[in-house]
Amino acid sequence: MKYLNKFVSALFVATLGIMTLASCEGADLYKINAPDWLSEMGGEEEEEEQEELVGQMEDVYNIGKEDLSSGFWTLGKTYVVPAGAKWQAQFKLTVNPDNKYFKNFYVVLNACTNAETGELGDEYGVIRYDNDPGKNSEWNTTGTEIDRSLVSGNFVSSSGDDDVDANSQKMNGTITLTVDRTDGGLFIKMTNGVLTKTYTQTTSFPSTGADMPLACRIGIEGSLVSFISTNIDPIGGRTSANDKQPLSMELNGVPSEVLVGQTLEEAMANVTALVTFEEGVTATVTAKDLQFEAIPNMEDLGQKTLIVLYNKTFKGLNADKAIMASKTFSVVKELSAFTQTVVVPTPLLLGAEDNSTPFWGAHTENIKIAPKETKVATFTNYSSCANNWNNFCVVLCKADNSEYAVVRADNFGWGNGYAACTPTMEEGRDWEAWRPAMDGAKVTTYVTNNGDGTADVKAVMVGNNGVTYTQEYKGINTVNPDDFYFRYTVDGSHLVFDKEVGASDCSTPFWGAHSPNIQVIGHQVCTVNFMNYSSCANNWNNFCIVLCKADNSEYAVVRADNFGWGDGYAACTPTMEDGRDWEAWRPAMNGAKVSAKIVNNGDGTADIKVVMHGNNGVDYTQDYIGINTIDPDNFYFRFTVDSSYLVFE
Repeated sequence: MKYLNKFVSALFVATLGIMTLASCEGADLYKINAPDWLSEMGGEEEEEEQEELVGQMEDVYNIGKEDLSSGFWTLGKTYVVPAGAKWQAQFKLTVNPDNKYFKNFYVVLNACTNAETGELGDEYGVIRYDNDPGKNSEWNTTGTEIDRSLVSGNFVSSSGDDDVDANSQKMNGTITLTVDRTDGGLFIKMTNGVLTKTYTQTTSFPSTGADMPLACRIGIEGSLVSFISTNIDPIGGRTSANDKQPLSMELNGVPSEVLVGQTLEEAMANVTALVTFEEGVTATVTAKDLQFEAIPNMEDLGQKTLIVLYNKTFKGLNADKAIMASKTFSVVKELSAFTQTVVVPTPLLLGAEDNSTPFWGAHTENIKIAPKETKVATFTNYSSCANNWNNFCVVLCKADNSEYAVVRADNFGWGNGYAACTPTMEEGRDWEAWRPAMDGAKVTTYVTNNGDGTADVKAVMVGNNGVTYTQEYKGINTVNPDDFYFRYTVDGSHLVFDKEVGASDCSTPFWGAHSPNIQVIGHQVCTVNFMNYSSCANNWNNFCIVLCKADNSEYAVVRADNFGWGDGYAACTPTMEDGRDWEAWRPAMNGAKVSAKIVNNGDGTADIKVVMHGNNGVDYTQDYIGINTIDPDNFYFRFTVDSSYLVFE
């Protein structure tokens, strides 16, 4: 790591091309100049006359990595095709040598709600270049638009259980793609002159809003698309074959805190930068292609300014002028404790109750997660049970909805941030039993912003068969910890979010209703906000908090009124504000706004701290400090009622 004076000097000589970094692998999405071996993998000699192209303009960029390792849903630019227009494009396709039939390219069709910005609406469906009627060579997202019977072609992909088709290599070559809306329907043709696939729909497309602009994106999986030309300008503009200088960059994944003793390279290993080049082309650059400096040094505690330098062109050559970006972080003796917050997403019912809502057909609102915070939500999952994926999905995103990753209930996901994560589930999951058990499963999800550019997702699913299933995704990266949100979506399923405990008329007797158990790991504080409604008959006719193990065996139970029981309760210190007026307190609790903090101290003890804002405007406090006999690795809590009613926020 260079000292500051050397670092600053480097900025002045960057324009001379003296500084050298590794080539920009982060520019895979829009990288040009493919290696020589790719040019040797062209398709067979063309046997059909290619369709005449009109009005083609240069648009040169790559979709996918040159080593053919890019995962599903790696997408290129957005091309908006108005009603009555025709889009034609050319690009070179390089398919994977493993001959998996589905590793080629596909066209994603969306409604476009703003033709200027390319804002996407409903996804209608996807049509892929392979042609296997028995598999998913095209699919209908909305359930109404794409009709697979309208597909034809001069080839049929043929693969067995291993999905291998030796004829896949015939897909290599220069592809001409046509998306034609001139007759009010939809005609799509994809051909390399040897293999041709078409989709011909003469009725209105889409069936509703046929005059709406159509957004088209090319996607790949395990292949490479090298774009050549287009007759429609994409959103963000076309890319020329000329090299481009970097103009600016936005840093993502900078940790808010770094433990003293860590090197700068270790602390910033997950940092990425979104670099904007000339012509508006962008690429994501990883830490190994960036230079870092901390001002002042890393040895002292306190706030630092991170200076980041990048000096490569779009093609990976030395730039004429280096670009810089900065962000602050703190060097600390001990990392701040993680916090948990229980939330109730809206709407409370997500998806149609007959499970007819298709993939991506309904979403909750986004929920923000701060660095070193976990958001916890509970809900009931209902499923069509047709497939493993017909359950909830968790979308991790920025405030503008650009995605870090999407994860499902069934050990699968996608997105730039997903590639680095570790998906795990309980050992020996029986999928045949799991699918029907998820119809009515009680689910608790934990979404964590680690504050260092990574995120974790955990789901605990108690099936209708009484079996508990777990699903975790650890180490999702490319996350900006200061711009991190999540939401839920469905696919042939619907979700009902838990918000209330007890009957609204406060008739539920003691222990008559419970919220789901929520885990609090060691050194973590969980906050729950709710409204408490009471019959007001007695002091105890309010909420209770149960501390327990995963199997519901209890450590302690505490009430709102300075009382509790259990082995762990005996050692604690119950305290409340001085001079509580019980006669005023009881009616004030009917409609009291409550904030409860449950603390796992990690040392075998737990604390509960409660603030109750009464309907009379008075704040009442109730603490239980030092509850013991706690196993910090097996610590849960839940709420119950006694002639009371709780509504969570």
